[in-house]
Amino acid sequence: MSAAVSTADLSDPRIPLRAHLRHTGALVRRNLLWIRQDPESMFDAVFMPIVFTLLFVYVFGGSIGQALGGGQDRYVQYVVPGLLAMMSMTMAQGVGTGFNQDFNSGVMDRFRSLPIGRGSVLVAKIVVELLRMLVATAILLVVGVLVGFDITDWGGLAAAVGLAVVFGSGLMWVFLTLGVTMKSAQSVQAMGFLVMMPLQFGSSVFAPTGTMPGWLQSFTDYNPISSLADAARGLMTGGPVAHDLWLTLGWSVVLTAVMAPVAIHKFRTKS
Repeated sequence: MSAAVSTADLSDPRIPLRAHLRHTGALVRRNLLWIRQDPESMFDAVFMPIVFTLLFVYVFGGSIGQALGGGQDRYVQYVVPGLLAMMSMTMAQGVGTGFNQDFNSGVMDRFRSLPIGRGSVLVAKIVVELLRMLVATAILLVVGVLVGFDITDWGGLAAAVGLAVVFGSGLMWVFLTLGVTMKSAQSVQAMGFLVMMPLQFGSSVFAPTGTMPGWLQSFTDYNPISSLADAARGLMTGGPVAHDLWLTLGWSVVLTAVMAPVAIHKFRTKS
């Protein structure tokens, strides 16, 4: 989790913490069994990192690599950490869509009629989505190595993946809130698209920001996806890390602290 949400926020005061943990574990198992019965739900986690890596490396690698002072090999070193940041955001959207579908199918009505902590339902969804994110990240790194990505610092790689997980968990509270408040999964996807596109392409994920207009560079300076991409790049390939690392952690804490109570409240009161 990107920040510790207080027990009072996540729990029903009548249910002890141990029971909340037990409920969360049971719900995680239920969600994993659902994925086992519906393996097509993993298609985005499996194929998206493959498609995006091959697309950006082989379509844009030559031209952007030259701008970076190298060629395609140089661009691979640049874009793979950026794709790691993008993956944390893209996978986070799935938790809101799935949550909304559970509401519309009546599953959440059943959960809310049971004597379980409301926060356990949401935390279980986040845990399973983080596991899906790790699968997507592993595939991204394998494909990245196959196209030439050079892993020189395994500790830095682990730290970058951990940072992406922390940020992704904070972002998932935003999409959980959308999943509760919006009427359909399509509307959640549409809103997620409107949020993600400016953040992803108005960032340093795919290309350096030095040639962007001044107003867009100002946007990228405060874009959390840029901070995550630059921090991951510094951890995985070397370079300055501290500023972007702390900025990403700050965004993660703020997103969790603000949106987790909102998501839980909306879940409790949704009619």
